[in-house]
Amino acid sequence: MENAPLHEALRSPLSGLADTFAGEVIRPGDPDYDSARLVWNGMVDRYPALVVRPTATADVVEALRFAREQDLVVAVRGGGHSIPGLSTCDEGIVIDLSRMRGATADPETRTAVASGGALLAELDDAAQAFGLVCPVGVVSHTGVAGLTLGGGMGRLQRRFGLTIDSLRAVELVTADGNVVRASEDENADLFWGLRGAGANFGIATSFEFALHALEGPITHGSVIHPIERAGELAALFRETLERGPDELWLGFYLRRALPAEDFPPEVGGRLIAVASACHCGPPVAAERDLAALRAFGPPVIDSIEVKPYLAAQHAADDAMEWGHRFYMKSAFLPTLPDELVELGVEHAHRMPEGADGEFSIWCWGRAIANVPEDATAFTGRDAGFWLACEVQWDDPALDEPARDWARAAVAAAAPFASAGRYVNDVAETGEDGRAIYGEAKHRRLVELKRTWDPDNVFRLNQNIRPS
Repeated sequence: MENAPLHEALRSPLSGLADTFAGEVIRPGDPDYDSARLVWNGMVDRYPALVVRPTATADVVEALRFAREQDLVVAVRGGGHSIPGLSTCDEGIVIDLSRMRGATADPETRTAVASGGALLAELDDAAQAFGLVCPVGVVSHTGVAGLTLGGGMGRLQRRFGLTIDSLRAVELVTADGNVVRASEDENADLFWGLRGAGANFGIATSFEFALHALEGPITHGSVIHPIERAGELAALFRETLERGPDELWLGFYLRRALPAEDFPPEVGGRLIAVASACHCGPPVAAERDLAALRAFGPPVIDSIEVKPYLAAQHAADDAMEWGHRFYMKSAFLPTLPDELVELGVEHAHRMPEGADGEFSIWCWGRAIANVPEDATAFTGRDAGFWLACEVQWDDPALDEPARDWARAAVAAAAPFASAGRYVNDVAETGEDGRAIYGEAKHRRLVELKRTWDPDNVFRLNQNIRPS
């Protein structure tokens, strides 16, 4: 075992942890070790000296105390979806919150509480049981913690904002082992930093969210055209957004129609242009607002239909299942000019054979932009769109070609980009925090880091260094 010497050195101290820790302790050589060290991104293959699974906040405190006494690198795992694999480590300790799952909703106060290891599906289910919703991401097995602490994008963002815009309070275990509550009324400066750079300041063991009414069905799906119609579809995409209400979200994608057998023969396996829609208003309004988009073409495929919100929330689960190799880069855009669409078409043609990737655009604005830019650490609220180049594959031989494709595409789009980066998309460590948050916010985050984590215990993240 790669970390056997460190494991042996921990054998005696572990007996002390066992006296105070009520959760599960997994060591190299234990039957569950190989499954316990796995994370979502199949590229990541690391060997921690120890994996611990707390069952309550008190266990988290004890695990952190032990880690600091033994001078172990600390990785925190919520849902395990960190793209660069920051929820695991080599020769350190993984504090895995998967036994601290679940969410509850209160219809009277329209609030929800999610545990530190909760998944989006649990929060969605709890809220929808009362016709309520919290705006979250689009893959239901994502962890609430990681998504929220970085900002939280999703299909409802133009109506209800980012996930952090519905966040009301966080229970946090800090680097010194204290348990604090952060909200607008308690530790307000910390709460500011948690909303966009939160992984730097502690281990979040509970989240409180405001909920919003969403009782009826939504309208969700895509229209698909051959890539030769990408320019026309992009123009209609922009027009539909401009005249559409806050309830309308649209995405635009340039990709290959894979697996080919799931598509009509005229596009199966070929490059396509896709416009995806989610309308959370009444179906009659959605029919009106999406009429022009659906009439254009006609499309090769039109899958837009009325469905329960929860059905849409699970639509991408299989495509984004655990174990695939994954990489992405992203940027914010003030506008979506024709030249950028043409660039996307060009790069779609360069996708490495055997990789499944996309040049994608999500609409931004409305409720996101209604929150002042300086209200949270998150940076990029004034953007018009979000651009991402995502790629997924299984053959390790494609690691470099696939990553190079995404890097080159976003680099080519850089002249069109605006300030800020979505920190949850940053797939490589060591990026300058100033590029993510801007100079002024970065300075404020450094001061917060000096206050709450001066020893940089929580450094497996897009790190804000205290010095």
